[in-house]
Amino acid sequence: MKFVDKTKIRVVSGRGGNGMVAWRREKYVDKGGPAGGDGGNGGDVYLVADENMSTLLDFKHKSVFKAQPGENGGIKNMHGACAKELIIKVPVGTVVKDIKTGKIIADMTENGQKVLVAKGGRGGRGNARFATAQKRAPQFCEPGEPSIERELLLELKLIADVGLIGMPNAGKSTLISRISSAKPKIADYPFTTLIPNLGVVKKRSGDGFVVADIPGLIEGASEGVGLGHDFLRHVERCRFLVHLVDITDENPFDNYTKINKELEKYSKHLSNLYQVVVLNKIDAVDEEKRKEVFDKFQSAAADVFEISAVTGENLDKFTDFISNKVDEIPKDVLNIDVEEDLGAYNNDDSEFEIFKVAKDTFIVQGGKISRLASVTDERNAEQVIRLQNILKGMGVFDELSKKGIKDGDTVIINHLEFAFYSDEIYG
Repeated sequence: MKFVDKTKIRVVSGRGGNGMVAWRREKYVDKGGPAGGDGGNGGDVYLVADENMSTLLDFKHKSVFKAQPGENGGIKNMHGACAKELIIKVPVGTVVKDIKTGKIIADMTENGQKVLVAKGGRGGRGNARFATAQKRAPQFCEPGEPSIERELLLELKLIADVGLIGMPNAGKSTLISRISSAKPKIADYPFTTLIPNLGVVKKRSGDGFVVADIPGLIEGASEGVGLGHDFLRHVERCRFLVHLVDITDENPFDNYTKINKELEKYSKHLSNLYQVVVLNKIDAVDEEKRKEVFDKFQSAAADVFEISAVTGENLDKFTDFISNKVDEIPKDVLNIDVEEDLGAYNNDDSEFEIFKVAKDTFIVQGGKISRLASVTDERNAEQVIRLQNILKGMGVFDELSKKGIKDGDTVIINHLEFAFYSDEIYG
């Protein structure tokens, strides 16, 4: 399975259904009155964390998600049906960012965590809602609210207890295959591992912990050498790091130093995590070099182990040690600054544009204005007057005056076409 840990998606909530203008016309019912129902609410869009997902690969095949719109209101005070919410599952550990604002809006750290990312539009009210003692026969209704469209960046940061780091060919894949049930690809050339490997290590007590093998960290990774820093995000949530060093290299301590410098360049948080140093491949060196390297590392690190991942020498002792460390060191809370997600509710589309398309003709466009026009009957004077009052309140007529409109000029909004007269608007 291909590993994908960063992707973009577009989410669109459902628009609200329009209200209805209708009248009760039943035999033997005197003065039936208005009976237009409300429109239904559009579908909300939610992200839900799912522990059964381990990659964002699904979003490479489908990246646009649209919720259903609410139904329009009906006659006899029948309300339109509300649309069902749209659920989008993401792996546990996914960080969600709004691309437009650049703000982090969610950190999906727990299985089942549910976050609203786009609120569906509210359904418009039917004319029955506007009846009063003074106005018993309202000739107008409301349009539904618009949908919300957002572009989101999904970035996966794996949830692991222990991060396994080291130079390529230090033996990370072999080690994780020996202490867990993971079966990574193993070969003797750089960058055999091109994706993070996860393994569950069982403790003697019966429960377990997760180890993440992070590939591609070499000198110059911060400048893009090799695989760069692409996978270091996956150890940001770890309790501590296991730094695997190939003792057969010419300068094992230099390699250890280089890796730590790259960690520091990437993140101070990572560079400050507790590290267990593990000298691997002790079966391939003589006692003299083994002691020389061990003494040098012991003066620089608190805990140093000598193992052979191939033969299994000292593996049980090492595994018991890190099992105890998992219990001892609390889960580090990664300080991800999640901001209040006002964008999930931001369906105010009161902006509009005005175009002069002829000497005496002006077109007005805008989401809210277009929807208001769509539920306005040009043959009904009351509806047209109400629309004009709303346009005045929104500042449309002020902008038309600035564009140079004159009395008698034509204003077009969707299917509506009417003559502009300033004395009627401002009188």
